[in-house]
Amino acid sequence: MYLLRKVLKSSNLRYYADSMTLPGEGVAERGAGAKKSGAVTVRQWLPSLLWLLLLAAVILSACLGAVTISFSEFYSIVAHKAGLSQAINYEPQQEAVLFTLRFPRVLLGVLVGAGLAVSGAAMQGLFRNPLAEPGLIGISSGASLFAVAVIVLGNKLFASFLEQLGYYALSIAAFTGASLTTMLVYRISVYRGKAVITTLLLAGIAINALSGAFTGLFTYVATNEELRNITFWSLGSLGGATWDNIKVLFPFIIVPLIGLPFLSKSLNALALGESQATHMGVNVDLVKRLVIVLATMAVGASVAMCGIIGFIGLIIPHIIRMIAGANHKTVIVCSALLGAVVLTLADLLARTIVAPAELPIGILTAIIGVPVFIYIIFKEKRARQL
Repeated sequence: MYLLRKVLKSSNLRYYADSMTLPGEGVAERGAGAKKSGAVTVRQWLPSLLWLLLLAAVILSACLGAVTISFSEFYSIVAHKAGLSQAINYEPQQEAVLFTLRFPRVLLGVLVGAGLAVSGAAMQGLFRNPLAEPGLIGISSGASLFAVAVIVLGNKLFASFLEQLGYYALSIAAFTGASLTTMLVYRISVYRGKAVITTLLLAGIAINALSGAFTGLFTYVATNEELRNITFWSLGSLGGATWDNIKVLFPFIIVPLIGLPFLSKSLNALALGESQATHMGVNVDLVKRLVIVLATMAVGASVAMCGIIGFIGLIIPHIIRMIAGANHKTVIVCSALLGAVVLTLADLLARTIVAPAELPIGILTAIIGVPVFIYIIFKEKRARQL
């Protein structure tokens, strides 16, 4: 194990070498060396801390806004609705705002944030590249292309489609685009029945460029009103949150949230290389397919429902690795929790910082994410020079 970690570090895979867990190495991981470094302690406490942060973010986001709800009023409303208390120490308007507007929006932020972050963590593990994210294989660009096509051509070519699906037409079109482009990229990458990671990346770059070109073409011919709709959708927003949207989105997010942590040991093994992982008994091709399918489900559904929200899938796994090491068992679970916390708080800022107006949430995640990303780059640069 010591030699394997030395090989990883010499191959610029420091993240994966720091706390590598291989199949059957649970006892070794809990050994004296890990305890001395403190990594085990951090991994044990970090999930509990993130759960507490998520609870605090949810309550804070539910209480603050145009209609302010104090914590005692929040508790009174929830306790009364749950049948735990008969006391009514709040205004009926506050109850309506909380259950009709705030809770769906907060829950949508939690689901989308967790889905984007967990997909980013899994994709970075699959590509063995800390710069990888779901958008690299065409998920976001494909969703954008189909959404923009429906906005520009909807009333001319897809009138019956829009009439039948109504409000959900744009979401369904975006999810269809994300799925089709991901399938196309994957099929291009297959050689002799197996997906080749390098080809997958190159195919993703090509499809992203092609999707971007067609999106630019549709934008060029769009009317002023269509251009406003395209811009608003591409910047991302949780403003359309309803309980019906939550019901539609829930299965697409919950399946990846449950499924991807089960692949953590296989992703740890893949960090050593595909041939080594195969020798360890990992079905590499099956792992690739599962990660791509699950990430496409989560990201495609999120983009379809909320538009493009950048940097969550890229930055959050980095932060978790800096705190707790690179064991995917910790990275994937904690990334989901931290992604939910960050997006919930970002949405709170988006709807309160310029109230009564609302900022597109994609602007805020970019403003927060870019400095963090630059800091990580400089930190890694200094670490490599030491």
